[in-house]
Amino acid sequence: MTRLCLIALAGLAACGQGPKLTPASQPDVELARARRQFHSGDCTHASVSLRRLTFELGPTQPELAEVHYYLAECYFQTGDKVQAAHEFRQVADQYPTSEYAPLALLRAGDANLRLWRRPELDPTYGQSALAIYQELAGRYPGTTAAARAQLHVQQLREWFAEKDYKNGMFYLKHFGVHAYDSAIIYFKDVIASYPGTSRVPDALMRLVEIYRAIKYTDELKETCSHLRRFYPHADGLEQTCPADTSVGTASTPAPS
Repeated sequence: MTRLCLIALAGLAACGQGPKLTPASQPDVELARARRQFHSGDCTHASVSLRRLTFELGPTQPELAEVHYYLAECYFQTGDKVQAAHEFRQVADQYPTSEYAPLALLRAGDANLRLWRRPELDPTYGQSALAIYQELAGRYPGTTAAARAQLHVQQLREWFAEKDYKNGMFYLKHFGVHAYDSAIIYFKDVIASYPGTSRVPDALMRLVEIYRAIKYTDELKETCSHLRRFYPHADGLEQTCPADTSVGTASTPAPS
C-alpha cells in the first residue's frame, strides 16, 4: 500500500513538471498591442503581432483589413518597399469596401515611387506608381487619399518630362546632326505628354535650335511664336528666339 502511494505521489509530481497550458490568445488584445507597438515606432514587434493576427482572425472579420494594412506599413517603414507595395495592393483588392482601401492604394503608389529613385533610371516603378495613383482617382474619387495622390502625380510628370528631355539631350550631345530626328521625337514628347512641367520651355528652345540648324523655316517660326506667347519669361528666350526668327547661318545647336 505504501509503495502504491509513493508511486501515485511521484506521478503527481511528474505531472506538475509537465508543459504548462498557454491561455488562448485574444485577438482584440493582440490587435491593441500591435497598434501600440506600431504607433510607438516598434515595427519589429508590431510585425510579429500582426502576422499572428492574420492566422487568429477569421477570414470575414473586418479587422483583417487593418491588420494587413499596418503589416504593409511595417514593411514600408523598415525599407522593404517591394513587399510593402505588394501588401498594400492586396489590402485594396481583398478589402475594397474597407476604409483602408483608398489609403492602401495611395501607399502602394508611394512604395513604387520610392523605388524609382532618379529620373534617369529604369522608369518601370514610376510607371506603376502613376498607374496606381490614376486607379485611386477612378475608384475612390473625392477621398483624401485621391487628393494626396495628385501631388505625387505632378512629381511623376516632372520626372517623366525630365527623363525624356535628358534622352533628347543625349542624342544631341553624342550624335549631333546624325541624331536630330531622335532628339526631336523626345523633345516633342516632353511638350505633348507633359504640358505644364518645367522642362517644356527648354524642350521648345532645343527644337528651335535644331530647326534653325536644319533650316526648317516654318517650324522655327511656329515654335518661337509658341514660346513667346506661352513662355515669355523663359530663360534664354531672347537669345534663342530673337525678333527676327528667319533662318540664319547658325551652326549645330550647342547642348544646354
